Amino acid sequence: MTSLTPPASSETYDLLIIGGGINGAGVARDAAGRGLKVALCEQNDFAGATSSASTKLIHGGLRYLEYYEFRLVAEALAEREHLLNIAPHIAWPLRFVMPHVKGLRPRWMIRLGLWMYDHIGGRITLPHSRSIELDRMDAPSGLRADITRGFAYSDAWVDDARLVILNLQSAQEHGADIFARTRLVDAKRINGAWQCELENTITGARQNLTARAVVNTAGPWVAKMDHLLNPTEQGSKHAAVKLVRGSHIIVPRLFAGEHAYILQNDDKRIVFMIPYEDKFTLIGTTDVPQENMDNGAKISTEEEAYLLRAVNQYLAKPIGNADIVWRYAGVRPLFDDESDNPSAVTRDYTLVLQDAENTPCVSVYGGKITTYRRLAESVLEKLAPWTKTRRGSWTNQEALPGGKFKRADRAQELEYLKKKYAQLDTHFLTRLFGRHGRNAHVILKEAQAPAELGRDFGGGLVQREVEYLITHEWAYQPDDILWRRTKCGLHMSEQERADFAAWFNERCARRS
Repeated sequence: MTSLTPPASSETYDLLIIGGGINGAGVARDAAGRGLKVALCEQNDFAGATSSASTKLIHGGLRYLEYYEFRLVAEALAEREHLLNIAPHIAWPLRFVMPHVKGLRPRWMIRLGLWMYDHIGGRITLPHSRSIELDRMDAPSGLRADITRGFAYSDAWVDDARLVILNLQSAQEHGADIFARTRLVDAKRINGAWQCELENTITGARQNLTARAVVNTAGPWVAKMDHLLNPTEQGSKHAAVKLVRGSHIIVPRLFAGEHAYILQNDDKRIVFMIPYEDKFTLIGTTDVPQENMDNGAKISTEEEAYLLRAVNQYLAKPIGNADIVWRYAGVRPLFDDESDNPSAVTRDYTLVLQDAENTPCVSVYGGKITTYRRLAESVLEKLAPWTKTRRGSWTNQEALPGGKFKRADRAQELEYLKKKYAQLDTHFLTRLFGRHGRNAHVILKEAQAPAELGRDFGGGLVQREVEYLITHEWAYQPDDILWRRTKCGLHMSEQERADFAAWFNERCARRS
């Protein structure tokens, strides 16, 4: 069961984690599994900001090689292997095609970069890179006829928001207390411990708790939270954060095949075109400075034009603004290394430890979704002098909820689900499995006919799954389900989304 209620004031935790994005969820899971008493609070919905607005890739970051980020790329490639193994239901390999265009990066440079990408990550199970002829691909490329040569290499795709939820579920299974819509309003170091005040952002109710250590994973709000936890009058030094917005657009499917494209742009950046939700193509991303988070993150008209121009240089049939069916933006809270170029700011993470009065706080700056698990291990290494754990690192071995099968057996697991529920739509079952893995059986239970799934809201969303998301995944508002727990909103009409919101709000009103 999930909870919106903060703990009683008598609770004492080893660790309080502030922020329910991927880094906070990863730290909570790792720490709870080591035997620590953990609490995590998130002021809005889990994965409600950057962690549901990524390009949704598990990758080493091929372009980071140009900035000599060799350690980051190597670590990310090693993590790619771990994540494919522990989350085979929500993450899978994806082949990338890089068309070669004269006047941009020369072929020898691309070959060298891809060779390094194939080898610096240690043992890699995905196919290596190779040169390809685009006009001899299994399906039409969708690109201009004069673009005939390129390269192919391997990376992986992940449902970013679901990765957060599954880490939180695992943390809860290991004993962590997870509190949605709960924000930290005050925290002070008193007698060698943190005395914290939490507020439920729905009801306004406040509660206190005590923690021996605090981890600040507030994402774009990390610097603001760092100042609250470590006020300057105590003589603390604060790291600087550079907020960089990455925006994306979704359009109807642009090309056949299950590969993605990585397109070189004339500003030396790259833009991805990725198959998305069966019928669509995801295009991103930008790198634009964001001043603050006062109004959230929104794609600008200039960014839309940039992405359209970037892909139209390659497409046989150019697209325009009228083709965009959805758009989203996320803000990366990068460690400020004083680079003038947002694309050159390091995507590596920086952990800032403040241990005044022997009461530690670790603030997390930067990072990328691929390395969240290793980041969590690094946080616990930082806190090792103040914590007593029952075990060492473990999260690269235990599968996330729903994913306890070998990644090579994914097709077999899906086929078993389809046979067990033979009267249900196979496309619906495929998408349900892609969100929940083996837990799809928990949702469907003994249902054999569509009518047993409850109301059909359209877009592949049914009442049986909605009830599960409310009960087990902290879903509290319609958008939590339409755009984060699932992407069914993308497949629904405006009227269907409105009807679902009305039903959801009425259902939750009855519950309260």
